[in-house]
Amino acid sequence: MITYPAYKVAAMHVAPVFLDAEATVQKACSLIAEAARNGARLVAFPEAYLPAFPVWCALQAPLYNHEFFRRLAANSIKVNGPEMGQVCAAARRHGVIVSFGFNEGSDASVGCLWNANVLIDETGRVINHHRKLVPTFWEKLVWATGDGAGLRVSDTSLGRIGMLICGENTNPLARFAMMAQGEQVHISSFPPVWPAHDPREAGAYDVSEAIRIRVRNHAFEGKLFNIVASGYMDRAMFDGLTRGEPDLARILEGSPRGISLIVGPMGAIISDVLQDEEGILYAEIDLAETVAPRQLQDVAGYYNRFDVFRLSVNRAPNRPVWFEGEELRPAPRIDVAGIDEDEAARVASAG
Repeated sequence: MITYPAYKVAAMHVAPVFLDAEATVQKACSLIAEAARNGARLVAFPEAYLPAFPVWCALQAPLYNHEFFRRLAANSIKVNGPEMGQVCAAARRHGVIVSFGFNEGSDASVGCLWNANVLIDETGRVINHHRKLVPTFWEKLVWATGDGAGLRVSDTSLGRIGMLICGENTNPLARFAMMAQGEQVHISSFPPVWPAHDPREAGAYDVSEAIRIRVRNHAFEGKLFNIVASGYMDRAMFDGLTRGEPDLARILEGSPRGISLIVGPMGAIISDVLQDEEGILYAEIDLAETVAPRQLQDVAGYYNRFDVFRLSVNRAPNRPVWFEGEELRPAPRIDVAGIDEDEAARVASAG
């Protein structure tokens, strides 16, 4: 007999410690502990939470942003590195599933960064690792393109969980790839602010409204729950980005902020909405509520024509070089079984 878990989820509407990987990891572990104490079993962090979202690319021409990029690269982490080990240890210690957005570095190049997200299960194991397929607009100045290796829905104790990053939630093919894997819970991660026009322009892009449109649409189309976690821009981030420049401050002050919310399987918002203050957003979800709505339209089931439409997804990871006669093995992961956050921090400080 199929059972449908019901549980509390937490969307982290929070700021990093701006461009400081070590301090941001410590804050993330503290937030995981707080959410677990409040009964959450699934915790979702914002896009590129560690160590920051590169908003500076929208504010000034690239020739003024080299120092920002150097700091971002220096504070980006590896998916199998000690910093991620601390986050995994926190998930294991508190028995929660964690979705975590971060800037990922590469062993192939000190200047190659990805906008990445991992899903960590309650044992502290990374069960999915996704890199944003296409950086959006000015994000191309910082991030490399990802691949399809992480376009997976993970079978967990809390149901089948998928995740997409920011603008990927606008991509109907990426979203359908998630729905067609039996997705029951979707995690959408977004930035704290996303300037696309001068706020004085008529009809300027509003990231908060764009988030509402796409996350409700995906929940309704997939008849699933959508956990939406956007970043928060605190005063330290604001000051770091504007550097005392009045015009930069004007643009940031006038640009709409990201929002965090939870959406139900019929597209209704079932939680409060966080936007202008930092905090953790909670909601109770029951996966039994994803069943009956699929009688109306089940686009991954009966309500489609797979003899007419066909989607092919390439999950091969992108690599800069293949060495013939030599097996490419991934770098060893930190084994967090039996390791707590204090020990993980010691491993991190040891390099």
